[in-house]
Amino acid sequence: MRIPVSWLVQQLELTEDLRDLTPTQIADAFVRVGLEVEEVSPLGPVTGPVVVGRVAEIEVLTEFKKPIRFCTVEIGDPEDADDENPATTQVVCGATNFVEGDLVVVAMPGAVLPGDFTIAARKTYGRVSNGMICAADELGLGGDHSGILVLPSDDDVAPGDDAISLLGLDDAVIELSITPDRGYCFSQRGLARELACALNLGYIDPAAIEVPGADGRSVPVTIEDPTACTRFAVRRVTGVDPTAPTPWHIRRTLMLAGIRSISLAVDITNYVMLELGQPMHAYDTSRLRGGLTVRRARAGEKLVTLDDVERVLDPDDVVVCDESGPVGLAGVMGGASTEVRPDSTDIVLEAAIWNPASIARAVRRHKLPSEASRRYERVVDPALPPVALERAARMLRDYGEGRIQPGRTDEGNPVAPDPVVMAMDLPDRVAGARYARGVTASRLQKIGCRVEVGAAEDGTPVVTAFPPTWRADLVQPADLVEEVLRLQGYDTVPSVLPPAPAGRGLSSAQRRRRAVSRSLAEHGYVEVLPFPFIPPTVWDAFGLAADDVRRKTVRVLNPLEAERSELATTLLPGLLDTLVRNVSRGARDLSLFHIGQVVLPRTGAVPMPEVAVASRPSDAEVASLDAALPAQPTHAAVVLAGNRQRAGWWGAGEPAGWADAVQAARVVAEAAGVTLTVTADALAPWHPGRCARLSVGGFPVGHAGELHPKVVEALGLPKRTCAMEIDLDLLPLVDRKPVPQVSPYPPVLLDVALVVDADVPAAELTLALREGGGELLEDLSLFDVFTGEQVGEGKRSLAYSLRFRAPDRTLTVEEATAVRDTAVAAATERHGAALRS
Repeated sequence: MRIPVSWLVQQLELTEDLRDLTPTQIADAFVRVGLEVEEVSPLGPVTGPVVVGRVAEIEVLTEFKKPIRFCTVEIGDPEDADDENPATTQVVCGATNFVEGDLVVVAMPGAVLPGDFTIAARKTYGRVSNGMICAADELGLGGDHSGILVLPSDDDVAPGDDAISLLGLDDAVIELSITPDRGYCFSQRGLARELACALNLGYIDPAAIEVPGADGRSVPVTIEDPTACTRFAVRRVTGVDPTAPTPWHIRRTLMLAGIRSISLAVDITNYVMLELGQPMHAYDTSRLRGGLTVRRARAGEKLVTLDDVERVLDPDDVVVCDESGPVGLAGVMGGASTEVRPDSTDIVLEAAIWNPASIARAVRRHKLPSEASRRYERVVDPALPPVALERAARMLRDYGEGRIQPGRTDEGNPVAPDPVVMAMDLPDRVAGARYARGVTASRLQKIGCRVEVGAAEDGTPVVTAFPPTWRADLVQPADLVEEVLRLQGYDTVPSVLPPAPAGRGLSSAQRRRRAVSRSLAEHGYVEVLPFPFIPPTVWDAFGLAADDVRRKTVRVLNPLEAERSELATTLLPGLLDTLVRNVSRGARDLSLFHIGQVVLPRTGAVPMPEVAVASRPSDAEVASLDAALPAQPTHAAVVLAGNRQRAGWWGAGEPAGWADAVQAARVVAEAAGVTLTVTADALAPWHPGRCARLSVGGFPVGHAGELHPKVVEALGLPKRTCAMEIDLDLLPLVDRKPVPQVSPYPPVLLDVALVVDADVPAAELTLALREGGGELLEDLSLFDVFTGEQVGEGKRSLAYSLRFRAPDRTLTVEEATAVRDTAVAAATERHGAALRS
């Protein structure tokens, strides 16, 4: 919401000490009462001779490709003219939206416009231009550069008058971000009231005008869907002069608010919307067919809106219709068939109250945000329609010579907010402070509440607040407390930190999560926080079967993005999306990890219970809440692309492979203190020949490997992208890990190569060697796998490096050899292994 300071303070009863309020003081006051000020923009600066001029003569220069005009402009009284103050000047201009006799703004040589643009006499297009005829944006009045700023003819304005004071270029514009619960602040009326509260000033309500009775209906109106439209009012004004210009103060206000001036009738409806917060629409009566009907759109209906776009309506859309069909998309944009045109003289003014949710859905469905919809989405005062109609009708009468027709149609039954009862000292107790007597009642009256002070049955003083119609958000005592505290100033609330109770430290699961995160980071992985919501199409890209349990997700009713409406059952979609984003920004070698929760829907889920908030829920209520929530186990996942070891002067890089993904799982298992078993498997989205199942104690806890080429292609991933995901909650918690024993004695290193059947898993052979080696076998690692004629068909050779060490003595080679033979014997017994000759 953009609003000029000069217009804002018109509704304040300024005291002597606040008569010269600065824009900065006003912005600070808004912040004190909880409004967010985005920007304070002083107009200009404009200095030097900037005057009003009347175009006396226009010579069109036809020898150029674009339109160029050489204008003679009156800039003073001929009787007072001399060499220093000429009566006319000549200016070269490329705009064509003005004619002889129009009043324009002329920046004379020596003037300095916004952007430190100095005006000087100069020769251009073969003529000497002594100044510049200005557009609105060149003077700092908004961003309109569609043409020259043409001032309305006024007996009080004459050529040579100072344009800086006339245009109010010493003003400033304040831009605020209005939150959804403060819809009333989308107007001069609401913002001035907030400013009056912040500065403890009197307030003049622009809506406090006398509205005559309806005295019959103006135009027949039927509301078929009262849930979508709670009030619909219209009034008719005839005999409007279509050539009447919009008064300058209205045009200036619209310009500074970022709204383009169109015509008197349309400008007045926009001005009233900015002033009161009530969006309005004007119809050309001659183009209406019969009365108006408010209803839901029918399937297949179409509407050409004011932007000349034909829109296919949805049955959820609320439309305003006449006998010919839809003539407006309710609360969003009117129809082109009944718009007010340059020759319109008979005007029907409409002011309505729409259901905010219906308007919000229509805006997003048609991608058609508007100034009206922004206000309707945030709730409009249901008492405003008759006031807004009267205000707009009187302005059409005063500025356009219109005749207000008797009668006003006012359909619907707006409901006033319910009264709220609150203990008188509740704000004091919530804030932890003692406010002066009467503060609660006076602050609530300031925001428009009618207040009654009384006593409860036990004698406790209470205040009953009757919220004004524009504050439908005041529904409980906590809302009243918030109003009192914010108007008193949040700085009056003492900052006292409650004493922290003695803690029990981190839980075992928390310690494990930190250990896993730290260990992955130490191994070169970078932690990321992917977007938690996913599109349903990702499962097709993953190649999941139709009955895959990972497709069964929990949907979000109000997603941040309509395309991403599901909570992930695996961390991989978000991680891979992050990988793609980093690759698109030039990163090539990536090792990313994330530890977070996935959401798994329960079978036969129970409905969510309603739990009171006045006290702590009971154990049974907590159990019922847990039962209604989906399961949310914690997973750890990594993705790798490009080189795992980067290239450099030391040599070529080492590309990441499926073994690196498996090793990441071993890093997680080691940090968690569990033994991981790795076996071959086939599970989408991994490559069936390069996929490993991760198990602990014989129970599968995750998978790792290289992603399937089709998945890589569908998601736009780098070739041979690898991934690993493991369910941390399935790992047994190891509370106590043994302290590693470091032997001071030297090791004995031996190698052994075993020939086994090709289908014997390396992990099982490794386990047999480890168990056969006993306590003296400190470590072993697989360093070579060989297949070929030398080992026989259907066989393969696995070569291991074994490290033996005794904790209490120097181990002899003979002892180490004997232990090695024992380990080989165990492998032979279990898997038929034979030493490779």
